[in-house]
Amino acid sequence: MTPKVIKTIAAMRRQSRQWQREGRSIAFVPTMGFLHEGHLSLIRKGRELADVSVVSIYVNPTQFAPGEDLDKYPRDFERDIRLCAEEQVDVVFFPSNEEMYPGGYQTFVLNESLSDKLCGRTRPTHFKGVTTIVAKLFNIVDADYALFGRKDAQQALIIRNMARDLNFRTEIIVAPIVREPDGLAMSSRNKYLSPVQRQQALVLNESLRRVEALWREGERDLDRLKKEMATAIESRPECRVDYISFVDADTLENAGDDSKKILLALAVFVGNTRLIDNTLLQR
Repeated sequence: MTPKVIKTIAAMRRQSRQWQREGRSIAFVPTMGFLHEGHLSLIRKGRELADVSVVSIYVNPTQFAPGEDLDKYPRDFERDIRLCAEEQVDVVFFPSNEEMYPGGYQTFVLNESLSDKLCGRTRPTHFKGVTTIVAKLFNIVDADYALFGRKDAQQALIIRNMARDLNFRTEIIVAPIVREPDGLAMSSRNKYLSPVQRQQALVLNESLRRVEALWREGERDLDRLKKEMATAIESRPECRVDYISFVDADTLENAGDDSKKILLALAVFVGNTRLIDNTLLQR
């Protein structure tokens, strides 16, 4: 089944309201396209939860800072539609920049507690763009469920808090990280990696697994664990650490003795490509 492609806000709202009148529940997966197995796993989960599914494909300019990869971000709409058809997606929402940010646009959504931590330290405007576009999409699609991946753990937490604070009816579902067979977390940006960089990028997952093993053995010296990770990562010539952080999984504050659930998050430049990954550690 080829999904229906909708390009305007008005038409997307009409479709959602029609489904609601019919008593049909809606699952929504917001994406920037160039779909991979991580996206497809979210679509499948949505199909389990709801009667109909919507996927948005929109490379949102407001979450890219000057000099980032907005213009070269990978795009392949025909392939995306084919994959959506294989997963029985009902509607693909594919708006233009002019549709989402018309002339005179001046309103943004910002989480003030979480957006300046982790990735927000080096990408200070990123999450304002993310929360703004997701809030707009939630208003347009008005879904029962919206699905996000745990690879973007900070993003998922920010969106969950935004949905709570702004009283969106949409329930946020966060699904596990999907990895390549060799352990690399799936990302559209993996396409940027050369063969050598692709091999060296495996150190992200390898270093996370090493810390998990030490944690199970009882190691709790976070500074030691961080230093060991940084040494392992930067032993690869193409890899440079942006950050390695142990934070409370609910607040993103530095993990303390009272943190029951710790998010170990890292961002690493592999060549010029910035990759993120994470794992959860339980006390």
